[in-house]
Amino acid sequence: MAYKKQLSISILALLISGCAVTSQPIDRQASLQRAELDMVLMFKDQEPLPGPLTLHQAMARAVKYNLEARLKLMEEAMAERQLDLANFDLLPRITAQAGYVGRSNVSASSSESIETGTQSLEPSTSQEQHRQVADLNMVWNVLDFGVGYLSAKQQADQRLIMQERRRKVLHTITQDVRSAYWQAVAAERLLQQIDQLLARVAQARQDSSRLQQQKLGDMVQNLSYQRSLIEATRRLEEQRRALSLAKTRLAALINLPLDSNFTLADTGHYEVPEVAVPLHQLEQDALASRPELREQDYQSRISATETRKAMLRLLPGLEFSAGGHYDSNDFLSNNSWADYGVKITWNLFNVLSGPAAIKAAKAGEQVATAKRQAMSMAVLAQLYVANANFNEARRQFATSQELAGLDEQIVIQLRNRHQAQAIGELELIQGELNNLQAKLRRDLAYADLRNAYAQLFVSAGADLLPETLPDASIDTLAQALATGEQQWQQGI
Repeated sequence: MAYKKQLSISILALLISGCAVTSQPIDRQASLQRAELDMVLMFKDQEPLPGPLTLHQAMARAVKYNLEARLKLMEEAMAERQLDLANFDLLPRITAQAGYVGRSNVSASSSESIETGTQSLEPSTSQEQHRQVADLNMVWNVLDFGVGYLSAKQQADQRLIMQERRRKVLHTITQDVRSAYWQAVAAERLLQQIDQLLARVAQARQDSSRLQQQKLGDMVQNLSYQRSLIEATRRLEEQRRALSLAKTRLAALINLPLDSNFTLADTGHYEVPEVAVPLHQLEQDALASRPELREQDYQSRISATETRKAMLRLLPGLEFSAGGHYDSNDFLSNNSWADYGVKITWNLFNVLSGPAAIKAAKAGEQVATAKRQAMSMAVLAQLYVANANFNEARRQFATSQELAGLDEQIVIQLRNRHQAQAIGELELIQGELNNLQAKLRRDLAYADLRNAYAQLFVSAGADLLPETLPDASIDTLAQALATGEQQWQQGI
């Protein structure tokens, strides 16, 4: 007996261990295949670059191909599907079932007298031992319909919230592209000059080292000269490092392969942007159009709807039902029939919890209102900071441009003197290095100016793209972005 008990326990343990869930690590080959597929999908079906990339083309490619923007678009589509599902909750509940019913013996019964306790009826049955049944029932509760309707309205507001979040992502992406684009333009302008100057410095260092090895001239002067050249090399390499990643950052924002070799459309002009919209109008636009504030508007509406749902749940529900049934039982006079009814349902616990639910919902409304007001103040602060940054960036660019012009004139004079052998190679290199640094500061100041300008209209909640476009091609998007920016500048 004990042996059988141990055997049963062992078999049970084996069955339990066999049902245990285990997880296998992902094979490296599968990861490599997934990586190859992702590399194909990330850049699939993208329009090729027809030539030098303009600013608005870069912004258009970011709007269309940036992976974060794609994610927000997918989230918006998912919210749309959730709204479709919420609308189905407004329909009546309809259930259908059909099947076979059987039992091992006859369903029979008899009666017993409650006075004498003796059997008053011999066992009999009114149900077959094997039968087929089918039912189709519909139930519609008016209270559930009302709650479902309010829930669908909340889901519709959630979909609108996802649209505002997508707007916010587009604002951020276009601003980042604008900043990265002008830094990349500065890199294209200056990297070649830096490489040329680095080559000249390297040649000068070789010449100085050869003089030192031949022990010609003053040794201390030669070493000091080499030190100055090395210091110039260090400064040039720092500048090159700061510029070399600009195009990589831009390529990531517009979803190009990071090793892409593309050129930028550089006019060579430094157009200073102007804003014709007065600050008080920007304030109104910011408070009415910023995606964060519009999202809070929808959140407030959702909270108000939640209060109405809590109040609605206090009421009794009116429930309508109807159904059709079939039973193959031959003892039935009617094998198929329909039934219907109306009844009132009331969850009395909702009456007890209702006041607390209403208070909680109203507290949610108050929190949403307070949050919106606090965010409004933060939005106004961002707008004023952006306006101040724009004005300061414009002044700093003017100063940097003037300084770059002076350094350019100085280099011209130094080259003339060097040709006349009035100065040495080191002085000319130092002058050209100062000129290069002045150009770098000017171009970076211009990139900061463009970035501050973008921050200003992003802070105002301006949308450069219209609600509808004839198509989604890069050229159409770029033209729409350029037109929207021009209209915003002019206050249209």
